[in-house]
Amino acid sequence: MKKASNCETCLYYIYDDDYECYFCEINLDEDEMAHFLSGSNFDCPYYHLDDEYAIVRKQM
Repeated sequence: MKKASNCETCLYYIYDDDYECYFCEINLDEDEMAHFLSGSNFDCPYYHLDDEYAIVRKQM
C-alpha cells in the first residue's frame, strides 16, 4: 500500500460546516502528529484516495 500526504485528495479530509473549515477526521498518535507538524516529508499511513467514481468504473 502506497502512503501519501496530499490531504486535499484524502477520503478522511472533510469539511465541517460548524467551524467552516476542513480537517482530518483521523486521530494521529503523538509521534505521527509531531512528524506531520515538523514539515518534513510525512507519509500518512491512513491516506485513502477519495475517488468517488471508483464504483462506477467497477460496474463498467
